[in-house]
Amino acid sequence: MSSRIEQIIEEIEEFVDSCKFQPLSSTKIVVNKEELEELLRELRMKTPDEIKRYQKIISNKDAILEDAQTKADSIIAEAQAQAQKIVSESEVMQVALQQSNQLIEQTNAQAQEIMDRATEDSNNIRMSAIRYTDEMLDNLEKIMSHAIESAGSKYNNFINSIQSCYDIVSRNRMELSPQTPPSAYATAPSEPEGTGEEN
Repeated sequence: MSSRIEQIIEEIEEFVDSCKFQPLSSTKIVVNKEELEELLRELRMKTPDEIKRYQKIISNKDAILEDAQTKADSIIAEAQAQAQKIVSESEVMQVALQQSNQLIEQTNAQAQEIMDRATEDSNNIRMSAIRYTDEMLDNLEKIMSHAIESAGSKYNNFINSIQSCYDIVSRNRMELSPQTPPSAYATAPSEPEGTGEEN
């Protein structure tokens, strides 16, 4: 079952694939800003929840170990009770003592085996959760980086296109009225500081 973050990433990929190309371009696309921002906003909101979910999985390690310890203690207590019963009821005290010691050793070994398996299982769960979270954040980082690069490139292309059109208009006016000195025409407005930021 995929997480909501994976679903949002797939929706962003489908959204980008569905965008139309700009006229006369096979690489640049026209993006619905509001729709893309809504997807990114939901992605930012869901990311902390996903991380908390996997932190909860990691925290279950203590619960697994505690449960294993409880089972081990119960087995040892039962074995000791049985050993005590054997000792009290047996006519041959030495034989009963040997049997009780063997039973305790076996149950101790069984309890240790349960603890070892529980520790291994909890460590595997923890490593899987950390690995998945890291992969998720790496994918998210790549998407954010691509979005930043794409927005910057589109903005620069837009400014260059406007500048080119402006230069063509200025040259055409000069060709229509060659006697008018060049200083009579308005110069291209300089790009204000901070134009890379959107309102």
